[in-house]
Parts: sequence; structure tokens; C-alpha cells
Amino acid sequence: MYLNCRSYHSLRYGTLSIEKLVKQAAAAGATSLALTDINTVTGIYEFTQKCHQEHIKPVVGMEMRENNELYYILLAKNSRGVGAICQLRTTHNLEETALLPKCPALPDTAVIYTMSKAPEVLGEQEYIGVKPHEINLLIRPQWQRYLPKMVILAPITISNEESYQLHRILRAIDRNVLLSKLHKEDCCRPDEYFLSVQDLLAIFQAYPQIVANTAQLLASCSFDFEYTTPKNKKHFTDGREGDRLLLTELTEKGLLRRYGANNHTLARQRAERELKVIDELNFSGYFLITWDIVQYSNSQGFMHIGRGSGANSIIAYCLGITDICPLELDLYFERFLNLNRKVPPDFDIDWGWQERDIILHYIFDRYGKDHVAFCGTNIAFKYRSIFRELGKVFGLPKEELDALATQSMDQHDTNSVVRKIHHYVNMLEKYPNQRSMHACGILISEEPITQYSALELPPKGFPIVQFDMHVAESIGLEKFDILSQRGIGSINDAVKIIAQNRGITIDIRNTQISKEEALCNDHLARGQTIGCFYIESPAMRGLLRRLKCADYRTLVAASSIIRPGVAQSGMMKEYIFRHNYPDQFEYMHDVFREHLGETYGIMVYQEDVIKIAMHFGGLSAADGDVLRRAMSGKGRSLEALQRVRNNFFDSCAQKGHDPQLSQEVYRQIESFAGYSFCKAHSASYAVESYQSLYLKVYYPMEFMVAVINNQGGFYRTEVYIHEARMSGATIQNPCVNHSDIITTLYGTDVYLGFMHLQGLESKLADQIVAQRLKHGAYISLEDLLRRVPMGIESIQTLIFIGALRFTGKSKSELLVHARLLLVSFKPQTQQPVLLHEPAREYTLPKLERSAFEDAFDEIELLGFPTSCSPFDLLQTRYRGTVMVNELTQQHKKQVKMLAYLISRKHVPTKRGTMYFGTWVDVQGNYFDTAHFPDSLANYPFKGGGCYLLLGIVEVDYHFPTITIHKMAKMAFIPDPRYAYDQKRQYDTQRRIQEDVSMTNRKPYPQAHEVNLPRQKMR
Repeated sequence: MYLNCRSYHSLRYGTLSIEKLVKQAAAAGATSLALTDINTVTGIYEFTQKCHQEHIKPVVGMEMRENNELYYILLAKNSRGVGAICQLRTTHNLEETALLPKCPALPDTAVIYTMSKAPEVLGEQEYIGVKPHEINLLIRPQWQRYLPKMVILAPITISNEESYQLHRILRAIDRNVLLSKLHKEDCCRPDEYFLSVQDLLAIFQAYPQIVANTAQLLASCSFDFEYTTPKNKKHFTDGREGDRLLLTELTEKGLLRRYGANNHTLARQRAERELKVIDELNFSGYFLITWDIVQYSNSQGFMHIGRGSGANSIIAYCLGITDICPLELDLYFERFLNLNRKVPPDFDIDWGWQERDIILHYIFDRYGKDHVAFCGTNIAFKYRSIFRELGKVFGLPKEELDALATQSMDQHDTNSVVRKIHHYVNMLEKYPNQRSMHACGILISEEPITQYSALELPPKGFPIVQFDMHVAESIGLEKFDILSQRGIGSINDAVKIIAQNRGITIDIRNTQISKEEALCNDHLARGQTIGCFYIESPAMRGLLRRLKCADYRTLVAASSIIRPGVAQSGMMKEYIFRHNYPDQFEYMHDVFREHLGETYGIMVYQEDVIKIAMHFGGLSAADGDVLRRAMSGKGRSLEALQRVRNNFFDSCAQKGHDPQLSQEVYRQIESFAGYSFCKAHSASYAVESYQSLYLKVYYPMEFMVAVINNQGGFYRTEVYIHEARMSGATIQNPCVNHSDIITTLYGTDVYLGFMHLQGLESKLADQIVAQRLKHGAYISLEDLLRRVPMGIESIQTLIFIGALRFTGKSKSELLVHARLLLVSFKPQTQQPVLLHEPAREYTLPKLERSAFEDAFDEIELLGFPTSCSPFDLLQTRYRGTVMVNELTQQHKKQVKMLAYLISRKHVPTKRGTMYFGTWVDVQGNYFDTAHFPDSLANYPFKGGGCYLLLGIVEVDYHFPTITIHKMAKMAFIPDPRYAYDQKRQYDTQRRIQEDVSMTNRKPYPQAHEVNLPRQKMR
């Protein structure tokens, strides 16, 4: 009898989870139930499964609304009807067509109108729904002729009075109004909860025909979905045999390319075994589609990285999907694919962030927009968003909203409004708030994608299905992960800049040129990896130094043991010890020596779980993968995990292993199986790390410019500019005659791009560059203003950063000149003219500026100084007692250092939050610090800048860290742009001149050469 049920997937409207909805229906005595969420089918698959568990017949459909106005309710009579409903909604969403008051004819679909929206003439599958409170209207004559077409319409939105209040709050959030400003029509009726079937039938007992119509309609609808069959595109060619033959042919060519004419025997045997498994599982088409995407990428000259467990496959290696030889690293194919797996494998492929959209457009065009969509994702209400949204609904001011969102609940005020907010926060937690696009998951289906979901069009521009990756996997739709990362963009761009700047062509895809370079390995062992993909973070650089990592295999291991699971289990510390002292430990068992000798008997990779499960526990490779997947959360069957666990211990007992040893081995498996990388994933990361390291070592300026243009990695732009300077580059501020939008390199001169200049509109920057490229360099300030019209704020920004230094005039002169020009200057055209009216010459007083004014201009406009070091702006000339290159000789000694803060990371501990800091000393070298809660309580961080640090040096396996006991932020000189005290300025200039002389730097201007600074014009 329940034809119109809404779950919380009716975003910001429904209040019931799918599970709660079905359970309440069962308690009400329902034998059939229809889920008709507003404009979505997000929940229909979970709904169907929950209904079967409660022995309820599931019926699915959709409530069609526009701007909160209900048009009609659609019920699918079968899967074809679901497709028709989804297609109707998709057309409306993607083409922005208006909903018509009368539903167009849809196959296998019933349409229910409300009494207020009923058309004059009803089609065969069209009905009028009568709500319980409308029963008395039926005595009117105009409704009598519709009785054969009337059904019971008892909407379900809430559970009780409390959930009705939650519904009103959701509606206020959706409408962005105060709760008191909600209109009646914005909300459902307070009686939209489950009445028992008996009570509902009692209301309509005078109209048995309506009851019969309702039962007949429900009986005609069903949704029997087949969950076990794959829904992905099945074949790349015209059929299974064609796919098998093409994949075999491509593999043969790949074996020749990868292993030469005399194929490696193991390689051929491995390829034949994999091809057999792939064919048995009917996954040849999946491999070929991935190969096709990669082939298109190669044809466009794009670089890609195939990573993840796909690199365990020699077929993927032969097809060029990955660049990792599974034989070289002893990678198990079963980790990627085995006969226990009933769904296609999961290839992860990265492209540069600039090129990913081109790849996506190719996929949509190649396989058809009707068959391709992004996976969706449901974004739930989260702690901060709940408090902000609820606070707005209850009318709290911004200051209180900020306090609620940033403080823990036990720190909140306890007034009545906040208590109400807390009450509803607990109810709203994990409720879906909005739908969004999965970051990388693409679905390519055999049938039109609208057979399974309506599509939506988020701002990104690619259509998405209305369910997430977990639902997609459960119904047999496996995603292709089309990812992007800035690391590949940096490598790509660096190669192009090298060719442009030096005329050298680098074949960076030849992975051997980087892995076998001694100089690269030397940099790796010393942690000189800033800017390099995955190995530039403070933690990773510290690990590289502790390991003295100087080869590919060690880097592969480091990429995995840095992960939380391995680190927290204590295995990372043990691995470091065994790597440094390989003769001072014992293996747990001979199996560990034989199969994990490369990693000193420690399970470092997810594949190691399979190895130990097989060789120590006696499980099959497939069961070992079940164990790994279950522990990582990818195999969500607790029953399967328990079965394999029992098999593990039974087999260990049969092999005669000591029970305590078996328990310890299983504990180690549990401790990191879900967190460590698969070895192939680590290997893929290591290859890319080596590629970027090679470019950094041999072409450091070009590489750093590429990193800057790809907007960096772990650190902010300032750090990469520092790296470029340390490699010999001269850093130049933006210049209208040399700079582009991005940073450019001319020889050793690095010209910062306009993209880094705060306060300059991007459109204006585009015009400056475009005019210069089209009509030549600018010859004067007046020429610039004539060709690129701009206001005083923009021209001041360019002057303050020094972008017009080509004129030879000081900033102060340019500022005065600009104001005089802009008073009467009205450029009529941006085109060059044959004759210019002679420029007016102005006689100006001599206006000089301090070099320190330039530095403060740079801090304001770029975020950091470029014309000097931050240390040069300090009021003190003290530079610390120890430099970074001396720290390894200071073990257990107290040191005092002056340093500039590069980054910091907080880590929760039982005693409170501690921090790890990364700094540079005055010589530009990096070091790391640890700050424990007790120290931070008295000596906290106070933002960026220079600090005086006092602490004890701890040298751990060649890597020094300072445990900080005290620190104080050091003051910069007063900003001379706002200073008016001549004596103070004179003293400051004299002190800095003395400091510069002591450090043998180029002298700054003498105090008598610097006029009183002007008041800043802003």
C-alpha cells in the first residue's frame, strides 16, 4: 500500500535511512514497498537487498520534482521501466529540458499524479493518488469518474514528530533560510509516517476499488536485479574469441619489444599462464579497452604511469599499460587476478593533470556517451559542516558558528540553542548531504548506462551516475581509474623546458637511465629529493637518509614501509635496523628467510601476505589474496575472512608450527595488510620518483621551473624557488617584457610568472602576454597603458613588484608618472599605430626607495621575498651556533639555531598534539625538528617566519633531528613602507649594513642614500 517512500537519499528532504525505512515498513505489516526518492535512484540497489531480507517485495521508481514542485511519481514495472525513468531524468538533467505537467509515455512505467496535478485525460498506465487526508474530497461529483484510476498514496518521509523536526531543519538548510522562515509548502505533512496496513486500509474501507487498484498496481511492478553478472563493456572486438586473439597477438608483440627476439623462457611461460586465466574469466575485453586508452595517450605524446596491482601482470607490461617487469621484482599475478575473482581487475593509470581531461574526452567519444559515466560519491554531513549549517538555521552569528565548527563539543556553550544543535548533530551525522563526482572512477557499460542510473552533470562537465563505487561494484560495474597527478606534469614539462632551454632531448620513458645513475642514487641516499614525486616529504627524506637508500629495490621498499600500517606496527623501525645491521638479527622461521630475504624477513608489501599465507600457512595463492583483500576492507565478507583464517591456523597446526609463532605471524599480517602498498604499486611510484630525481640531478633549474608551474607538491612555491636558486638560478620577479602566465627560464634566469602575483587579475595578465607576443616588447609605461588598459590598482601592483624595471626608472618615479598618465589617459585602441603623439616629459624630484621596501613589496604580492633572504630582514644579526652540515657531529648535544620555517605537521598522541617541523638555516640547508606537547605548551608555533631554536640533537641512523625545548619567533625590521621615524630607520639601515659586511654580501644602500619611505598607495 506504500507507493511513495522517500529515504535520506532524497537529499535534504527525507529522514530515513534505507535500512530504517524497510524495517519500519516490515513492522507496519507491508508485503510490498515502493522506493521513490526525489529525482534519484541512488538507493534502489541497497533497498532491493534490504527488502528481500525482510521478505518484502521491492518496487522502485522516482518522484519527479523541479524547484521543489512535485510533478508526478513514477513506478517501474521491471528493469526496462527503470531504464526509461532514468533516461527521462537524465535528459532533463543533462539537456536542461523542462519537465512537462503531463508525463510523456514511458515503456513499462506507471505514473501517479496527485489530485491537485491530475490531468483531464489519463493514459492506460496513469493513476491519481489519493492521500489519507484527501478521502473526504471523493464525495464530490467531479472525482467519481476517476475512481477506476485512483490508488492509495500514503507518502513516507519521517518516523515521528522528532524526525519531522529534523525534516524541517533539512528543508531550512536546503532553502538556506532560518527555521522560522520556512514556508508550509517547503515541507512534507507532519503525518507522512508509516501507518499500519490495517489502519491504512481502514481509512479507505469505503472505497474498495481504490484498495484493489493499489494492490493490482503493486502486483504489476517488480525489480528483480541480477547482481552477479558483470555489467561492464564485454568485448573490445566483435566477440570473446576476437578479444582473445587480439590480446594474444598484442602480447606476442610486447614480448618481443620488452624481452627481445629470444624471449625469456619465464616471461613466455608467465604470459601464457596469465592469458589462460584472463580468457577463463572473460576479461580480455577489459585489458584491451585499457590498452586502447593507453595507445591513444601515446599517440598524443602524453606520458602515463600504470600503477597499482595491475603492474603484477606481465600482460599489462607487454601491452605498455605499465612499465614494471613483474619478473624483475617477483610480483605475484594472483595479487592482481585469480580464478576466485568474479569482477574485472582494477587498473590505476595516472596522467599529467593538464592532459587528463583530453583522455576523458577520448573515452566518452570512443565508447559513447550513452555507455560512459563517472562514478558518483555521496558526501555526508561532516562535523564542521553540520555545525555551520545548523547554526545558520537557528540564527547564530558568524562568531558563534566559527566557535561551534572549530571547537570540540565539550568546549561549546551549554545554552538551549546549542543543546538543540547538539541533539540534531547526532541525528544528522553520516546523512548524505550532496552528490559529487568520484575523483577518478570511470564506468564503461555494455548496456546504456541509464539502465542502471539517472545521470547528473556536476560543474566539472562530465556526467555521473547517482551511486558510489561500492554500489557500482556490488551490481557488477567495475570502474577504470583515470587519475591525474602533478608529478607527471612536472616530468613532462621539465623535458620540454630542457629541450627548449638547452636543445637536449631526454627519453625519460627509458626507466633504466634514471635507476642506474650513480649520482642519482647519491642524491637519494642523502635525501636531496625536494620536488621529486613521492620522495620529497620530510618523513620520506628522513627515511631515505636512515636507510642510506641508494638503489631501486631499497626505494621500492621505502615507498611501502612509510605507510601508516607498517610504521605503526613497529615494522618500519625493525626494517631500518635490519637494513643497517643485516648480521644482527634472526629470522622468525626459515620460510621468512627463503621468501622474504629481500626485505630481511619483514612483510613489507601486500604480496608478502600472500607469500607467507602460502609458504608458512599452506594456503593457496587465491586464498592468500582473499585474506589480504578482507583485511584491507576491499573484500567485505567476514564469513570469507573467517574461513581463510581458520584454514590458516589449521594448516599451521598440520605443518607443526608452534601455536604462539602462528599467532604472531597472523598478528603481523593483520597489523599492516590493509595499509601497506602492494609491491607493484611501490615499484611504480619508485620508477616515477627516479624519473623526477634524474631530471632534478642533471637539469635542476629546468626541473624546478616545471615543479613551480605544476604548482608544486608537498611544499609551497617559495621552497621550490629556493631550490632553483640553490641550483644556480637567478630569480627574477615578474616582468611585462619577459614573464608569461607561468614561470619561464632563460638560460639561468628564472622569471616568475604572473600566476604567482596576488592582486593581478588573470584576464589582465593574459592581455599583457598576448599583446607582447603579437606586437612586440613594451617600450615604456605609456606604451603599456596604451596597449593594455588597466586601472591604478593593477598598474601599482606591477610597479611594486618591479615588472616595469625595464624603463630604468625607480618605482617611486613610475608611481607618480602612472598617476599623471591615468588622470587624462584614454586609450582608444589596443592596435599599434604608425605615429604616436610625443610622450609628455615630466620633471620629477629625485625619488629613491630602499631595497627593504622592495622585499616587503614582494612579501605582500608574492608571499615571500625574492630580492633577499628572510634572514636579511631580521632585527638581529645572530645566526645560531651550529649550521645544518654540522648536526651529525652533535649527537646528544644541545644546539641553538636560527632557522626559517618551511613546513610543519601535527600528529595526535596520547599526551596531546606534537609537531614535526622542517626548516632551512642561513646557508639554505634543510633540517627537521620534533616538538612535544610539553614544549609546545610554553613555546608554540606563531605562524611562518624565522625562529630561534634550542634543543637536543638526536642522530638516528645517519639522520639528525632536533628535539626542541624552547623556541621564539624572531621579529623582522619595521616595514619601511610605513615607517616615519627617521632615527629608527637610520639605526635599522646601519645595523643591516654591518650584518651584510660581516657575511661578505653585496652591501645594501647606505642610510644617507635612502629617502624617507613614501606612504604606501593602496
